[in-house]
Amino acid sequence: MGRTKIHKPSIFQAKLQFPAPRANFALSIEHPFENIAFNTFLAVLALLIFIYIYLVGSSALNIIARKEALALVSQAGAEIGSYEREYFAASQKVTPEAGLSLGLAPVSKPAYVYRPGTVGRAEISHNEI
Repeated sequence: MGRTKIHKPSIFQAKLQFPAPRANFALSIEHPFENIAFNTFLAVLALLIFIYIYLVGSSALNIIARKEALALVSQAGAEIGSYEREYFAASQKVTPEAGLSLGLAPVSKPAYVYRPGTVGRAEISHNEI
């Protein structure tokens, strides 16, 4: 007893014929340059990460060095001012007549400011980062 096929597929159930793939192309096979490209990508990525870390680190160190330099400049200015004050007090040679010989002119309305500690002050801006 043989069976006969009664079912006929409709036109929507037909087999789709896609273009035949090339004989040497398959996604399951590694391309010869794939490993080289991947290693190159990793090396470039590592280099960019290293450069980024270096630049951020050097920026932070430069900001710290700038703050330290401004503090040292302020301290040196205060020391120089105290040395000048001590020198003028010790020499007693600073008189109005000595000032005229140096080319200084008298002031019409003098205003005196006394700062016992620091002579100069360095401003540090707070927006470095």
